[in-house]
Amino acid sequence: MREPTTSAKRRKNWKKMKRFLPLYLLFLPVLAYYVIFHYAPMTGVVIAFKQYTFMDGIFGSRWAGLTHFKRFIDSGDFWEIFQNTLVLAFYRILFGFPAPILFALLVHEMRFTKWKRFFQTVSYLPHFVSWVVVYALMYNLFSESGLINIALKSSVGHTFEFLSSTEYYRMMFVGSAIWKEIGWGAIIFLAALTRVDPDMIEASAIDGANRWHRLWHVTLPSIRSTISIMFVLSLGGILSVSFEQTLVMYNPQVAPVAEVIDFYIYRIGLLNTNNYSYATAVGLFRSAIALVLVLIANFVSKKLDEEGAIW
Repeated sequence: MREPTTSAKRRKNWKKMKRFLPLYLLFLPVLAYYVIFHYAPMTGVVIAFKQYTFMDGIFGSRWAGLTHFKRFIDSGDFWEIFQNTLVLAFYRILFGFPAPILFALLVHEMRFTKWKRFFQTVSYLPHFVSWVVVYALMYNLFSESGLINIALKSSVGHTFEFLSSTEYYRMMFVGSAIWKEIGWGAIIFLAALTRVDPDMIEASAIDGANRWHRLWHVTLPSIRSTISIMFVLSLGGILSVSFEQTLVMYNPQVAPVAEVIDFYIYRIGLLNTNNYSYATAVGLFRSAIALVLVLIANFVSKKLDEEGAIW
């Protein structure tokens, strides 16, 4: 049988594309957004290897090589900032990643549909609240004159410096992030839970499995691939500890444990005059490490579950 010619293949491909043309048109604004605001600016990464000045421009500035990377690593702040970033990122993965999964499982197991919808809707709302408003709520609750400290003072006789102590900063940082994003993060897992085969659950119940056994042996394995993919994706931003959250919660008292790479880029790299090359180098350094973590996590996920990897 003769193979179709190149023109025949093109006509066949065009017919396939024509079927989905409305979907492609809907995708165009998304494609334009990523091209304009994500891919096009990547050409500016070259200033990490240059001594950038406004007068000379990006490509006319003097070449500096790895000078800015060495400056960051040799600086006295490097290990403290890198450690703070890793610790906060680790806490957010350890406590923040399982939280939406547990919440989604709890909501999914609820029998009353009205209550289920109510808790879903209420849990989404904090995601749309800015960190300025969230910190205002935290201040009213956990400051020296906040409601929590007033209650603690009447019960234990003294207050706690929740917002101005290095001892409590990480707990407040991670706890507020979980409270703000737990409902929004549970959306994908709730969608995955709808694909769990009800026949398998019914069969396990007939075999004598209780709710815990059905949850552990049927429900969780059914969404394992979704959990793996979301975990790999979350590692991509593991070093991008929320800049907005750090900005509103940062104060001199908690600086030893609060300053992370993103805030360091803002403070040293951007607030200082003509330090853009140094800021870009630090950001590129962070992105390179995050990329390595994603590749490792994807490799491990693929070994454990073929469907749990991104590529």
